[in-house]
Amino acid sequence: MKISKQLQMLGIAIGFGMFVATGLFITIGANKPAPGAFAPNGEIPEAVIAPAEQLGRAYAAVAAHVKPAVVSVYSEKTVRLQSPDFEFPFGDDFFNQFFGGQFEPPKNPGHPREFKVPQHGMGTGMLLDKQGHILTNYHVVQDVDEIRVQLSDKRSFKAKIVGADRKTDVAVLAMMGSIPNDLPTVQLGDSDILEDGNLVMAIGAPFGLTQTVTTGIISAEGRSDVGIADYEDFLQTDAPINPGNSGGPLINMHGEVIGMNSAIATNVGQYSGVGFAIPSNMIKSMLPTLLKGGQITRGMLGVSIQDVTKDLAEQFRLPGTGGAIVSAVNKGSPAEKAGMKAGDVIVRFNGRAVSDTAHLRNLVAAAAPGTSASIVVIRNGSEKSLSVTIGKMSEEVASAAKANRKAESQLTSLGLTVQTLTPDLARQFGIDEREGVLITGVEDGSPAAMSDLQVGDLITEADRKPVSDVEELQSALGKDKDQILLLVKRKNGSIFLVFRLR
Repeated sequence: MKISKQLQMLGIAIGFGMFVATGLFITIGANKPAPGAFAPNGEIPEAVIAPAEQLGRAYAAVAAHVKPAVVSVYSEKTVRLQSPDFEFPFGDDFFNQFFGGQFEPPKNPGHPREFKVPQHGMGTGMLLDKQGHILTNYHVVQDVDEIRVQLSDKRSFKAKIVGADRKTDVAVLAMMGSIPNDLPTVQLGDSDILEDGNLVMAIGAPFGLTQTVTTGIISAEGRSDVGIADYEDFLQTDAPINPGNSGGPLINMHGEVIGMNSAIATNVGQYSGVGFAIPSNMIKSMLPTLLKGGQITRGMLGVSIQDVTKDLAEQFRLPGTGGAIVSAVNKGSPAEKAGMKAGDVIVRFNGRAVSDTAHLRNLVAAAAPGTSASIVVIRNGSEKSLSVTIGKMSEEVASAAKANRKAESQLTSLGLTVQTLTPDLARQFGIDEREGVLITGVEDGSPAAMSDLQVGDLITEADRKPVSDVEELQSALGKDKDQILLLVKRKNGSIFLVFRLR
Protein backbone atom coordinates (compact mmCIF):
# COMPACT_ATOMS: atom_id res chain seq x y z
CA MET A 1 0.00 0.00 0.00
CA LYS A 2 1.47 3.38 -1.04
CA ILE A 3 0.29 6.85 -0.17
CA SER A 4 -0.15 9.28 -3.06
CA LYS A 5 2.77 11.42 -4.20
CA GLN A 6 0.94 14.49 -2.91
CA LEU A 7 1.00 13.12 0.63
CA GLN A 8 4.68 12.19 0.35
CA MET A 9 5.43 15.81 -0.59
CA LEU A 10 3.61 17.11 2.49
CA GLY A 11 6.81 16.74 4.53
CA ILE A 12 8.46 19.41 2.38
CA ALA A 13 5.46 21.69 2.67
CA ILE A 14 5.26 21.16 6.41
CA GLY A 15 8.96 21.85 6.90
CA PHE A 16 8.79 25.00 4.77
CA GLY A 17 5.62 26.12 6.56
CA MET A 18 7.26 25.65 9.95
CA PHE A 19 10.27 27.65 8.75
CA VAL A 20 8.01 30.49 7.61
CA ALA A 21 6.00 30.38 10.86
CA THR A 22 9.20 30.45 12.91
CA GLY A 23 10.33 33.46 10.93
CA LEU A 24 7.15 35.29 11.96
CA PHE A 25 8.12 34.99 15.61
CA ILE A 26 11.82 35.81 15.39
CA THR A 27 11.76 38.66 12.86
CA ILE A 28 12.67 41.94 14.53
CA GLY A 29 11.53 45.46 13.69
CA ALA A 30 9.07 46.24 10.93
CA ASN A 31 7.84 42.62 10.57
CA LYS A 32 6.93 42.25 14.24
CA PRO A 33 3.23 41.26 14.66
CA ALA A 34 1.00 44.20 15.50
CA PRO A 35 -0.22 44.50 19.10
CA GLY A 36 -3.39 42.48 19.61
CA ALA A 37 -2.71 40.19 16.63
CA PHE A 38 -2.83 37.17 18.94
CA ALA A 39 -5.32 38.57 21.42
CA PRO A 40 -7.88 36.06 22.77
CA ASN A 41 -10.72 37.75 20.88
CA GLY A 42 -8.73 38.57 17.79
CA GLU A 43 -8.54 36.60 14.56
CA ILE A 44 -5.51 34.28 14.26
CA PRO A 45 -3.57 34.93 11.04
CA GLU A 46 -3.85 32.07 8.54
CA ALA A 47 -0.08 32.03 8.03
CA VAL A 48 0.40 31.21 11.70
CA ILE A 49 -1.87 28.16 11.83
CA ALA A 50 -1.15 26.85 8.31
CA PRO A 51 1.80 24.62 9.32
CA ALA A 52 -0.25 23.01 12.12
CA GLU A 53 -3.15 22.39 9.74
CA GLN A 54 -0.79 20.85 7.19
CA LEU A 55 0.67 18.53 9.82
CA GLY A 56 -2.81 17.59 11.02
CA ARG A 57 -3.87 16.72 7.48
CA ALA A 58 -0.77 14.58 7.05
CA TYR A 59 -1.52 12.65 10.25
CA ALA A 60 -5.12 12.15 9.18
CA ALA A 61 -4.05 10.86 5.75
CA VAL A 62 -1.57 8.37 7.25
CA ALA A 63 -4.14 7.12 9.78
CA ALA A 64 -6.83 6.69 7.11
CA HIS A 65 -4.34 4.81 4.94
CA VAL A 66 -3.35 2.22 7.59
CA LYS A 67 -6.33 1.83 9.97
CA PRO A 68 -8.36 -0.48 7.67
CA ALA A 69 -5.56 -3.08 7.90
CA VAL A 70 -5.37 -2.99 11.72
CA VAL A 71 -7.42 -5.64 13.54
CA SER A 72 -8.37 -6.26 17.15
CA VAL A 73 -7.32 -9.65 18.54
CA TYR A 74 -9.54 -11.23 21.20
CA SER A 75 -8.49 -14.33 23.09
CA GLU A 76 -10.12 -16.59 25.64
CA LYS A 77 -8.68 -19.13 28.00
CA THR A 78 -10.46 -21.27 30.57
CA VAL A 79 -8.59 -21.92 33.80
CA ARG A 80 -9.47 -24.31 36.57
CA LEU A 81 -9.50 -23.04 40.12
CA GLN A 82 -9.87 -25.15 43.23
CA SER A 83 -12.46 -24.08 45.73
CA PRO A 84 -11.88 -24.31 49.50
CA ASP A 85 -13.29 -27.12 51.62
CA PHE A 86 -16.39 -25.23 52.76
CA GLU A 87 -19.76 -24.08 51.44
CA PHE A 88 -20.01 -20.68 49.76
CA PRO A 89 -22.04 -18.57 52.21
CA PHE A 90 -23.95 -16.70 49.50
CA GLY A 91 -24.53 -19.63 47.14
CA ASP A 92 -23.37 -20.17 43.59
CA ASP A 93 -25.53 -17.37 42.18
CA PHE A 94 -23.33 -14.90 44.01
CA PHE A 95 -20.23 -16.11 42.09
CA ASN A 96 -22.07 -16.23 38.78
CA GLN A 97 -22.45 -12.45 39.03
CA PHE A 98 -18.67 -12.15 38.83
CA PHE A 99 -17.90 -14.97 36.39
CA GLY A 100 -20.48 -13.99 33.79
CA GLY A 101 -22.87 -16.85 34.50
CA GLN A 102 -20.20 -19.43 33.60
CA PHE A 103 -19.43 -20.60 37.11
CA GLU A 104 -19.82 -24.38 37.43
CA PRO A 105 -21.32 -25.30 40.80
CA PRO A 106 -19.37 -27.94 42.71
CA LYS A 107 -20.86 -31.42 42.62
CA ASN A 108 -19.58 -32.64 45.97
CA PRO A 109 -20.28 -30.01 48.64
CA GLY A 110 -18.02 -30.15 51.63
CA HIS A 111 -14.95 -31.36 49.65
CA PRO A 112 -12.25 -29.52 47.69
CA ARG A 113 -13.42 -29.18 44.08
CA GLU A 114 -12.53 -27.40 40.85
CA PHE A 115 -14.51 -24.92 38.80
CA LYS A 116 -13.86 -23.22 35.47
CA VAL A 117 -13.30 -19.49 35.09
CA PRO A 118 -12.94 -17.87 31.65
CA GLN A 119 -10.15 -15.34 31.15
CA HIS A 120 -10.37 -12.84 28.33
CA GLY A 121 -7.53 -10.97 26.67
CA MET A 122 -7.23 -8.36 23.98
CA GLY A 123 -4.50 -7.06 21.74
CA THR A 124 -3.95 -5.76 18.24
CA GLY A 125 -2.74 -7.18 14.94
CA MET A 126 -2.17 -6.17 11.34
CA LEU A 127 -3.14 -7.86 8.08
CA LEU A 128 -0.10 -9.00 6.14
CA ASP A 129 -1.64 -10.37 2.95
CA LYS A 130 -4.85 -11.10 1.06
CA GLN A 131 -4.84 -14.67 2.40
CA GLY A 132 -5.74 -13.41 5.88
CA HIS A 133 -2.41 -13.74 7.70
CA ILE A 134 -2.13 -11.44 10.71
CA LEU A 135 1.00 -10.26 12.54
CA THR A 136 0.80 -9.83 16.31
CA ASN A 137 2.78 -10.40 19.52
CA TYR A 138 3.26 -13.93 20.78
CA HIS A 139 2.25 -12.89 24.29
CA VAL A 140 -1.15 -11.74 22.97
CA VAL A 141 -2.08 -15.29 21.90
CA GLN A 142 0.13 -17.42 24.12
CA ASP A 143 -1.54 -20.46 25.72
CA VAL A 144 -5.11 -19.46 24.82
CA ASP A 145 -8.04 -21.71 23.89
CA GLU A 146 -9.71 -19.51 21.31
CA ILE A 147 -8.70 -16.56 19.13
CA ARG A 148 -11.04 -14.18 17.34
CA VAL A 149 -10.10 -11.19 15.20
CA GLN A 150 -12.29 -8.22 14.37
CA LEU A 151 -11.63 -6.10 11.29
CA SER A 152 -11.93 -2.34 11.26
CA ASP A 153 -15.40 -2.67 9.65
CA LYS A 154 -16.55 -4.92 12.58
CA ARG A 155 -16.47 -8.19 10.64
CA SER A 156 -15.32 -10.96 12.96
CA PHE A 157 -13.46 -14.22 12.26
CA LYS A 158 -11.97 -17.06 14.23
CA ALA A 159 -8.21 -17.38 13.88
CA LYS A 160 -5.42 -19.81 14.66
CA ILE A 161 -1.67 -19.58 15.19
CA VAL A 162 0.33 -20.73 12.17
CA GLY A 163 3.79 -19.64 13.30
CA ALA A 164 5.33 -18.19 16.44
CA ASP A 165 8.70 -17.32 17.89
CA ARG A 166 8.69 -16.90 21.66
CA LYS A 167 12.26 -15.60 21.78
CA THR A 168 11.33 -12.44 19.87
CA ASP A 169 7.64 -12.31 20.91
CA VAL A 170 6.35 -12.56 17.33
CA ALA A 171 3.38 -14.60 16.11
CA VAL A 172 1.51 -15.02 12.82
CA LEU A 173 -2.20 -15.88 12.80
CA ALA A 174 -4.43 -17.11 10.00
CA MET A 175 -8.08 -16.16 9.65
CA MET A 176 -10.40 -19.18 9.45
CA GLY A 177 -13.47 -19.76 7.32
CA SER A 178 -14.31 -17.92 4.13
CA ILE A 179 -11.66 -15.22 3.63
CA PRO A 180 -12.97 -11.96 2.13
CA ASN A 181 -11.37 -10.91 -1.16
CA ASP A 182 -11.24 -7.24 -0.17
CA LEU A 183 -8.78 -7.42 2.72
CA PRO A 184 -6.57 -4.33 3.09
CA THR A 185 -2.95 -4.99 4.04
CA VAL A 186 -0.06 -3.15 5.68
CA GLN A 187 3.33 -2.54 4.10
CA LEU A 188 6.46 -3.25 6.15
CA GLY A 189 9.04 -0.49 5.83
CA ASP A 190 12.79 -0.27 6.48
CA SER A 191 13.46 0.19 10.19
CA ASP A 192 17.21 0.51 9.64
CA ILE A 193 16.91 4.01 8.17
CA LEU A 194 15.10 5.46 11.17
CA GLU A 195 16.62 8.34 13.10
CA ASP A 196 15.91 9.69 16.56
CA GLY A 197 13.22 12.35 16.29
CA ASN A 198 11.40 10.85 13.29
CA LEU A 199 7.62 11.29 13.53
CA VAL A 200 5.67 8.06 14.09
CA MET A 201 2.10 6.95 14.71
CA ALA A 202 0.76 4.01 16.73
CA ILE A 203 -2.61 2.33 16.12
CA GLY A 204 -4.19 -0.15 18.49
CA ALA A 205 -6.81 -0.90 21.10
CA PRO A 206 -5.58 0.58 24.41
CA PHE A 207 -7.91 -0.50 27.23
CA GLY A 208 -10.19 -2.05 24.59
CA LEU A 209 -10.70 1.22 22.69
CA THR A 210 -10.25 -0.11 19.17
CA GLN A 211 -8.75 1.85 16.26
CA THR A 212 -7.10 4.38 18.57
CA VAL A 213 -4.44 6.59 16.97
CA THR A 214 -1.58 8.21 18.90
CA THR A 215 1.49 10.06 17.65
CA GLY A 216 5.01 10.76 18.81
CA ILE A 217 8.62 10.34 17.73
CA ILE A 218 11.35 7.72 17.67
CA SER A 219 13.08 8.34 20.99
CA ALA A 220 15.92 5.83 20.57
CA GLU A 221 16.94 2.74 18.65
CA GLY A 222 18.66 -0.52 19.50
CA ARG A 223 17.28 -0.87 23.02
CA SER A 224 18.31 -4.23 24.44
CA ASP A 225 18.39 -5.90 27.86
CA VAL A 226 14.87 -4.59 28.46
CA GLY A 227 13.96 -8.04 29.79
CA ILE A 228 10.95 -8.63 27.53
CA ALA A 229 12.35 -11.17 25.06
CA ASP A 230 15.48 -13.25 24.58
CA TYR A 231 16.50 -11.30 21.47
CA GLU A 232 15.87 -7.58 21.74
CA ASP A 233 16.62 -4.68 19.44
CA PHE A 234 13.69 -2.44 20.30
CA LEU A 235 12.71 0.92 18.90
CA GLN A 236 11.83 3.30 21.72
CA THR A 237 8.97 5.74 21.18
CA ASP A 238 7.04 8.32 23.14
CA ALA A 239 3.87 7.70 21.12
CA PRO A 240 1.37 6.77 23.86
CA ILE A 241 0.75 3.00 23.96
CA ASN A 242 -1.07 1.10 26.69
CA PRO A 243 -2.40 -2.41 27.42
CA GLY A 244 -4.23 -3.47 24.26
CA ASN A 245 -1.71 -1.83 21.90
CA SER A 246 0.44 -4.97 21.86
CA GLY A 247 0.80 -6.33 18.33
CA GLY A 248 -0.26 -3.07 16.71
CA PRO A 249 1.75 -1.12 14.13
CA LEU A 250 4.19 1.73 14.65
CA ILE A 251 4.05 3.70 11.41
CA ASN A 252 6.25 6.28 9.69
CA MET A 253 4.90 9.25 7.78
CA HIS A 254 4.86 7.27 4.52
CA GLY A 255 2.26 4.94 6.00
CA GLU A 256 4.75 2.07 6.34
CA VAL A 257 4.96 -0.18 9.38
CA ILE A 258 8.44 0.22 10.86
CA GLY A 259 7.74 -1.58 14.14
CA MET A 260 5.28 -3.67 16.14
CA ASN A 261 4.32 -2.17 19.52
CA SER A 262 5.14 -4.68 22.23
CA ALA A 263 5.69 -3.23 25.68
CA ILE A 264 5.85 -0.16 27.88
CA ALA A 265 8.28 0.84 30.59
CA THR A 266 6.12 1.65 33.59
CA ASN A 267 5.63 0.93 37.26
CA VAL A 268 1.98 1.92 37.25
CA GLY A 269 0.68 -0.48 34.58
CA GLN A 270 0.02 2.15 31.94
CA TYR A 271 1.75 4.67 29.68
CA SER A 272 4.61 6.58 31.31
CA GLY A 273 6.25 8.07 28.24
CA VAL A 274 8.40 5.10 27.16
CA GLY A 275 7.21 2.39 24.78
CA PHE A 276 9.03 -0.33 22.84
CA ALA A 277 8.43 -1.74 19.37
CA ILE A 278 10.03 -4.67 17.53
CA PRO A 279 11.76 -3.30 14.39
CA SER A 280 10.16 -4.26 11.10
CA ASN A 281 13.43 -5.58 9.66
CA MET A 282 13.75 -8.11 12.48
CA ILE A 283 10.19 -9.26 11.74
CA LYS A 284 10.71 -9.40 7.96
CA SER A 285 13.65 -11.78 8.33
CA MET A 286 11.42 -14.29 10.16
CA LEU A 287 8.18 -13.99 8.18
CA PRO A 288 8.97 -16.47 5.35
CA THR A 289 9.54 -19.19 7.97
CA LEU A 290 6.63 -18.27 10.25
CA LEU A 291 4.12 -18.06 7.39
CA LYS A 292 4.95 -21.68 6.55
CA GLY A 293 4.60 -22.77 10.18
CA GLY A 294 8.34 -23.43 10.50
CA GLN A 295 10.62 -23.02 13.51
CA ILE A 296 13.09 -20.16 13.61
CA THR A 297 16.70 -21.38 13.67
CA ARG A 298 19.42 -19.03 14.83
CA GLY A 299 23.05 -18.67 14.01
CA MET A 300 25.97 -19.17 16.39
CA LEU A 301 29.65 -18.22 16.47
CA GLY A 302 30.68 -20.05 19.64
CA VAL A 303 32.31 -17.20 21.53
CA SER A 304 31.88 -15.33 24.79
CA ILE A 305 31.75 -11.57 24.30
CA GLN A 306 31.59 -8.40 26.36
CA ASP A 307 31.08 -4.70 25.75
CA VAL A 308 33.95 -2.31 25.16
CA THR A 309 34.42 0.17 28.00
CA LYS A 310 36.51 3.33 27.83
CA ASP A 311 39.29 1.68 29.83
CA LEU A 312 39.24 -1.43 27.63
CA ALA A 313 39.28 0.72 24.49
CA GLU A 314 42.54 2.29 25.68
CA GLN A 315 44.04 -1.09 26.54
CA PHE A 316 43.12 -2.60 23.18
CA ARG A 317 44.09 0.52 21.23
CA LEU A 318 40.60 0.99 19.86
CA PRO A 319 39.29 4.22 18.30
CA GLY A 320 36.08 4.12 20.36
CA THR A 321 33.81 1.95 22.49
CA GLY A 322 31.98 0.28 19.60
CA GLY A 323 32.27 -3.43 18.93
CA ALA A 324 32.37 -6.56 21.08
CA ILE A 325 35.41 -8.08 22.77
CA VAL A 326 35.87 -11.84 22.41
CA SER A 327 36.67 -13.07 25.92
CA ALA A 328 36.68 -16.79 25.06
CA VAL A 329 36.46 -19.01 21.98
CA ASN A 330 34.75 -22.37 22.39
CA LYS A 331 36.69 -25.41 21.23
CA GLY A 332 35.49 -26.79 17.90
CA SER A 333 33.23 -23.79 17.33
CA PRO A 334 32.75 -21.97 14.02
CA ALA A 335 34.75 -19.06 15.46
CA GLU A 336 37.74 -21.27 16.35
CA LYS A 337 37.69 -22.89 12.89
CA ALA A 338 37.74 -19.40 11.35
CA GLY A 339 40.84 -18.45 13.38
CA MET A 340 39.19 -16.12 15.89
CA LYS A 341 41.07 -15.61 19.16
CA ALA A 342 40.32 -14.36 22.65
CA GLY A 343 41.14 -10.67 22.71
CA ASP A 344 39.82 -10.03 19.20
CA VAL A 345 37.38 -7.14 19.01
CA ILE A 346 34.58 -7.77 16.48
CA VAL A 347 33.80 -4.44 14.80
CA ARG A 348 31.93 -5.51 11.65
CA PHE A 349 29.65 -8.43 10.80
CA ASN A 350 28.60 -8.97 7.18
CA GLY A 351 29.42 -5.37 6.37
CA ARG A 352 27.52 -3.86 9.30
CA ALA A 353 29.25 -1.96 12.08
CA VAL A 354 28.82 -3.67 15.46
CA SER A 355 27.75 -1.25 18.18
CA ASP A 356 27.84 -3.56 21.21
CA THR A 357 27.38 -7.16 22.36
CA ALA A 358 23.57 -7.10 22.13
CA HIS A 359 23.79 -5.85 18.55
CA LEU A 360 26.27 -8.59 17.62
CA ARG A 361 24.07 -11.29 19.19
CA ASN A 362 21.13 -10.16 17.09
CA LEU A 363 23.18 -10.02 13.89
CA VAL A 364 24.60 -13.52 14.42
CA ALA A 365 21.24 -14.95 15.48
CA ALA A 366 19.62 -13.59 12.31
CA ALA A 367 22.26 -15.24 10.09
CA ALA A 368 21.18 -18.57 8.58
CA PRO A 369 23.13 -21.58 9.89
CA GLY A 370 25.46 -22.99 7.26
CA THR A 371 25.97 -19.68 5.47
CA SER A 372 29.26 -17.83 5.28
CA ALA A 373 29.71 -14.52 7.11
CA SER A 374 32.47 -11.94 6.81
CA ILE A 375 33.79 -10.63 10.12
CA VAL A 376 36.25 -7.82 10.74
CA VAL A 377 38.17 -7.88 14.02
CA ILE A 378 40.78 -5.65 15.56
CA ARG A 379 43.71 -7.73 16.76
CA ASN A 380 46.74 -6.05 18.36
CA GLY A 381 45.59 -2.69 17.04
CA SER A 382 45.20 -3.80 13.41
CA GLU A 383 42.13 -4.87 11.44
CA LYS A 384 41.88 -8.47 10.25
CA SER A 385 39.18 -10.03 8.06
CA LEU A 386 37.82 -13.50 8.81
CA SER A 387 35.33 -15.73 7.02
CA VAL A 388 33.23 -17.94 9.27
CA THR A 389 30.60 -20.58 8.52
CA ILE A 390 27.70 -19.84 10.85
CA GLY A 391 26.72 -22.65 13.21
CA LYS A 392 23.28 -23.52 14.52
CA MET A 393 22.19 -22.36 17.95
CA SER A 394 20.82 -25.28 19.97
CA GLU A 395 18.27 -24.89 22.73
CA GLU A 396 20.91 -25.89 25.28
CA VAL A 397 23.32 -23.25 24.02
CA ALA A 398 20.54 -20.67 23.90
CA SER A 399 19.60 -21.40 27.52
CA ALA A 400 23.22 -21.16 28.61
CA ALA A 401 23.63 -17.89 26.72
CA LYS A 402 20.54 -16.49 28.42
CA ALA A 403 21.94 -17.47 31.84
CA ASN A 404 25.25 -15.82 30.95
CA ARG A 405 23.49 -12.62 29.92
CA LYS A 406 21.68 -12.59 33.26
CA ALA A 407 24.98 -12.94 35.09
CA GLU A 408 26.48 -10.30 32.77
CA SER A 409 23.67 -7.97 33.71
CA GLN A 410 24.31 -8.73 37.36
CA LEU A 411 27.99 -7.82 36.95
CA THR A 412 27.00 -4.50 35.40
CA SER A 413 24.50 -3.76 38.16
CA LEU A 414 27.21 -4.50 40.73
CA GLY A 415 29.50 -1.96 39.08
CA LEU A 416 32.02 -4.48 37.78
CA THR A 417 33.55 -4.90 34.32
CA VAL A 418 35.70 -7.98 33.73
CA GLN A 419 37.63 -9.73 30.99
CA THR A 420 39.02 -13.24 30.65
CA LEU A 421 42.81 -12.98 31.01
CA THR A 422 44.63 -13.21 27.67
CA PRO A 423 48.39 -13.09 26.99
CA ASP A 424 47.99 -9.53 25.68
CA LEU A 425 46.13 -8.41 28.79
CA ALA A 426 48.66 -10.15 31.02
CA ARG A 427 51.49 -8.20 29.33
CA GLN A 428 49.59 -4.92 29.47
CA PHE A 429 48.79 -5.24 33.18
CA GLY A 430 52.07 -6.89 34.18
CA ILE A 431 50.48 -10.15 35.34
CA ASP A 432 52.45 -13.40 35.56
CA GLU A 433 49.44 -15.75 35.86
CA ARG A 434 48.05 -17.50 32.81
CA GLU A 435 44.41 -17.89 33.91
CA GLY A 436 41.85 -15.81 35.73
CA VAL A 437 39.35 -12.98 35.29
CA LEU A 438 40.79 -9.48 35.10
CA ILE A 439 38.86 -6.55 36.56
CA THR A 440 38.96 -3.77 33.97
CA GLY A 441 36.42 -1.39 35.46
CA VAL A 442 34.89 -0.58 38.86
CA GLU A 443 32.11 1.99 39.18
CA ASP A 444 32.50 4.49 42.00
CA GLY A 445 30.14 3.88 44.91
CA SER A 446 29.05 0.49 43.54
CA PRO A 447 28.91 -2.80 45.52
CA ALA A 448 32.14 -3.79 43.75
CA ALA A 449 33.90 -0.63 44.94
CA MET A 450 32.55 -1.04 48.49
CA SER A 451 33.90 -4.61 48.46
CA ASP A 452 37.38 -3.14 47.78
CA LEU A 453 37.67 -4.61 44.28
CA GLN A 454 40.05 -2.61 42.09
CA VAL A 455 40.94 -2.23 38.43
CA GLY A 456 43.86 -4.56 37.70
CA ASP A 457 42.80 -7.20 40.24
CA LEU A 458 42.86 -10.75 38.90
CA ILE A 459 40.11 -13.03 40.24
CA THR A 460 41.54 -16.55 40.47
CA GLU A 461 38.93 -18.20 42.71
CA ALA A 462 35.22 -17.71 43.40
CA ASP A 463 33.42 -19.58 46.15
CA ARG A 464 36.70 -21.51 46.79
CA LYS A 465 36.75 -22.87 43.24
CA PRO A 466 39.25 -21.94 40.49
CA VAL A 467 38.07 -19.36 37.98
CA SER A 468 39.69 -19.42 34.55
CA ASP A 469 37.29 -17.31 32.49
CA VAL A 470 34.32 -14.96 32.65
CA GLU A 471 31.81 -17.79 32.16
CA GLU A 472 33.00 -19.55 35.32
CA LEU A 473 32.77 -16.31 37.29
CA GLN A 474 29.28 -15.69 35.93
CA SER A 475 28.26 -19.21 36.92
CA ALA A 476 29.46 -18.61 40.49
CA LEU A 477 27.60 -15.28 40.66
CA GLY A 478 24.44 -16.88 39.27
CA LYS A 479 23.89 -18.80 42.48
CA ASP A 480 21.34 -17.46 44.94
CA LYS A 481 23.70 -15.95 47.49
CA ASP A 482 24.02 -12.65 49.31
CA GLN A 483 27.81 -12.66 49.08
CA ILE A 484 30.64 -14.64 47.55
CA LEU A 485 34.25 -15.21 48.59
CA LEU A 486 36.84 -14.22 45.99
CA LEU A 487 40.56 -14.90 45.86
CA VAL A 488 42.19 -11.94 44.14
CA LYS A 489 45.74 -11.54 42.84
CA ARG A 490 46.82 -7.94 43.45
CA LYS A 491 50.29 -6.74 42.51
CA ASN A 492 52.75 -9.14 44.16
CA GLY A 493 50.34 -10.95 46.49
CA SER A 494 46.92 -12.55 46.84
CA ILE A 495 44.06 -11.60 49.16
CA PHE A 496 40.60 -12.92 49.95
CA LEU A 497 37.71 -10.48 49.54
CA VAL A 498 34.03 -10.84 50.35
CA PHE A 499 32.01 -9.57 47.36
CA ARG A 500 28.56 -8.53 48.64
CA LEU A 501 25.95 -9.17 45.94
CA ARG A 502 22.93 -7.70 47.75
